[in-house]
Amino acid sequence: MTFTPRTWVVGEVVSAAVMNQEIRDQFNSMFSAWTAYTPTWTSTGTAPSLGNGTILGRYMKIGRTVICHINMTAGSTTTYGTGNYNWSLPFQAANAGASYVGTAHLLGTARWVGQIVISPNATNCSAFFPTYPSGVADTRASFMTVSLPETHAAGDQVRLTFIYESAA
Repeated sequence: MTFTPRTWVVGEVVSAAVMNQEIRDQFNSMFSAWTAYTPTWTSTGTAPSLGNGTILGRYMKIGRTVICHINMTAGSTTTYGTGNYNWSLPFQAANAGASYVGTAHLLGTARWVGQIVISPNATNCSAFFPTYPSGVADTRASFMTVSLPETHAAGDQVRLTFIYESAA
């Protein structure tokens, strides 16, 4: 993971170890494998439970820019709770006065395309999907819930991909 470069001092003798740390290691971290993390799936109502489903998160952090992907697959013992769904971020979002938007996909009975929204200072993200089925002349979107955009079942996948600025 990249870090803040040091401040160099006039007349400083630079060693190979310092050059490796400040230059080589910084570049290597930008080309290394993403870091895995386990996101938490929550809701604003009764808590959902993943049961025997799976949830995997991966991210790459370069400076304060975070690129992240979450993939969740419901299992046969998954319970969906109530309320609007949220997933935890690997790092708190910056208080930049703007919401960050990414992409959301639900692969259920149909394939749904939506958006991810991350609010300033947030520690989680929310998925929004179309309120009405395809072909209806209404483009509103609402939070993903147990029945929006469709009723969920075992084997459904939620895929979230987004880029945001972290607080630190």
